[in-house]
Amino acid sequence: MEKRFEAAHPGVDVRWLDMGSQEVLDRVRSEHANPQADVWFGGPASLFATAARESLLAPLTGDSVFWLSVYRTPAVIAYNRAAVPDSGAPRDWDDVLAPRWKDRVLIRDPMASGTMRAIWGMVFERSLAATGDTAQGAAWLRRLDGQTREYVQNPAIMTEKLVRQEGWITLYDLPDVQITIRRGRDLGYVFPSSGTPVIDDAAAVVRGAKHADLARAYVEFVRSPAMQILAAREMYRLPARTDLPADSLPDWVRQVEATMKVAPMDWERLDRDGAAWMAYWDRHIRGTGKSGS
Repeated sequence: MEKRFEAAHPGVDVRWLDMGSQEVLDRVRSEHANPQADVWFGGPASLFATAARESLLAPLTGDSVFWLSVYRTPAVIAYNRAAVPDSGAPRDWDDVLAPRWKDRVLIRDPMASGTMRAIWGMVFERSLAATGDTAQGAAWLRRLDGQTREYVQNPAIMTEKLVRQEGWITLYDLPDVQITIRRGRDLGYVFPSSGTPVIDDAAAVVRGAKHADLARAYVEFVRSPAMQILAAREMYRLPARTDLPADSLPDWVRQVEATMKVAPMDWERLDRDGAAWMAYWDRHIRGTGKSGS
């Protein structure tokens, strides 16, 4: 995408800074008085909604449109197939709490990752739906904490640790897992049978961007049919657009749509309450599961 955009806009040099989506939001906040970025590309729409509410994003197609969906990103349970046969892999979220997985679970640091925040949000929202309170969800996450060998700081390190069998299973997003498999790593994955959060992965222009017009052009570019199809074929991204010809998409897209059960999510609630839920998890649950405290 970088090369194609640069070819279409001679003189432009697209430069990337890769980080977790929560880290992006924190950085855009800290640079609000003097923005250094032009485009925020990737991350849950709930975080973009927070940024829009804080006046950190520039309008796109109208005064009330501050981000556009680019991809749909599902969460999966992934595992090392050398350590875990396909028939023995967890089939649902609760299966990850089984005794056999104790100290075998790797988790991307949830405080930095939009994907993990979506999974945590699903757990809290299910608790609210079942009991009217978040206590059941907190208890579930404490049990998961007891299973967790390590909270890993970035996806690349987590993948390598999974490949080296420092952990056997993890919870993460489908595209990263599929790309790792394509690179020859023997990983497998399952869609949790009770449903999985499917993140609206978005893009936006940073308010006060120094190259605002080009930034808007880039957001439109990544949402174009050609780039949506390219991302599906090369990077295992489910397109957000629904008007793409079915025969232009790879077989895996149809397989995912047929296999995946989408968990109901109140994304507005996650936008509103997610920061408080994550702060509670970080202060009161992280590191407590093994001691039972």
